[in-house]
Amino acid sequence: MPDRTGTDNTPVANGAPAANGAPVTYGAPVTDTPPVADDAWVASAYRRTMSSGRARLADVLGGQVEVESSGAWITTSRGQRILNVGGYGVFITGARHPTVVREVERQLRTHPIGTRIFLDPAAARAADLLTSVTPPGLDRVHFSGSGTEAVEAAIKLARLNGRRRLVSMTGGYHGKTMGALSVTARETFQKPFRPLLPDVEHVPFGDVEALTRTLSRHPGEACVIVEPVQGEAGVVIPAPGYLRAVREACTRYGALLVVDEVQSGLGRLGAWWGCDAEGVSPDILLSGKALGGAVIPVAATIATQETFSVLDRDPILHTSTFSAAPIAMAAVCGAILAIREDGLVERAAALGARLTPELERIIATYLPHHPYEVRGAGLLIGIEFADPAMAADLFMALVTHDVIANLSLNSDHVVRLTPPATMTDSDVAFLFERFERAARSVAERNPEYEVPAHA
Repeated sequence: MPDRTGTDNTPVANGAPAANGAPVTYGAPVTDTPPVADDAWVASAYRRTMSSGRARLADVLGGQVEVESSGAWITTSRGQRILNVGGYGVFITGARHPTVVREVERQLRTHPIGTRIFLDPAAARAADLLTSVTPPGLDRVHFSGSGTEAVEAAIKLARLNGRRRLVSMTGGYHGKTMGALSVTARETFQKPFRPLLPDVEHVPFGDVEALTRTLSRHPGEACVIVEPVQGEAGVVIPAPGYLRAVREACTRYGALLVVDEVQSGLGRLGAWWGCDAEGVSPDILLSGKALGGAVIPVAATIATQETFSVLDRDPILHTSTFSAAPIAMAAVCGAILAIREDGLVERAAALGARLTPELERIIATYLPHHPYEVRGAGLLIGIEFADPAMAADLFMALVTHDVIANLSLNSDHVVRLTPPATMTDSDVAFLFERFERAARSVAERNPEYEVPAHA
């Protein structure tokens, strides 16, 4: 039976009518007015149907409910606008970047989810765009829904290539699904779920000699996974040449090298990839977070032809229902176009060079007697305190003063900022002014630390 259409040209279902005898209509108009968010109801729903712990944390942070976002800003149900320099690295393009939204809306109107039987042009275009900005030789892509799924795909590729021993770095964060958790070297996250994958070793981040010793015991058997900069460990930046030395050690002992750039890639460090700074091409590169343009969750495992070829022989060996979903692929296209056309890689480098010194100056002014360190690579910025209570205090003070930052999952001593590369001059001025207020309030709550009278 041919499709019928309604008066607004929306498709009408073929087949049985509704119970009342009327035809079932798909694509019914949606009102432009979103449902009113009642804060108490939202919190109650979280407690009843999702995570009561998450609801308790929200209470500590003031019980805010976010309902809208644009650029570097979110708006709460109370109409309060809050500067978002957190978001765990997702918002390099800012929220609802027009290029990303345009690509997604166009796909939504035509073909959002594919059958997984036929080929899809959105996936082909996304893969082509993504591999046009990756390091040389990384030409094959498997798309997934999250960074941890990208890690799982990398582990499976390693096994298919005969590398069954996994080596990761202390402080590294790669996700919380079982395989990814096995290489996330954090006792707090691992202990409740053991036993995890066998044959996993952790070596100190930045210690090439320790890595070399481990690889030398298992030539041709290992897969190494490493971040260019450890984000969740608190923005830990290795010495120059570290990643290149890791690549050389992997080559010498026949190890597969996976570089996890789920957080650091796509301009976050002031380069397309952390690999680029040292001219390193891994066997597998992982991308995510910003890859969906802060509109659709999506990640990717990007491999060399040689590494990926084991999946060519059996295309259903590693699959996922929503892998390369057309609407997610549209978001990938939008994100890469936005980053490229708006010069966001260069913008991230310039903004980082402006933000990090000023934030350090503010901390030095208001908390000069408390041990701290401010570190930054592009727009991945960490503020570390010797006392974790000070980090928590600063985080809470920033929220109070309308700024969202993040604490680091693998380091409770560090407040982490991952601002959008789309921040305007007025956004930056707001950040500096509110960060200064927050730092002063932390100092005032800790009277053992003198607040300069002139500040």
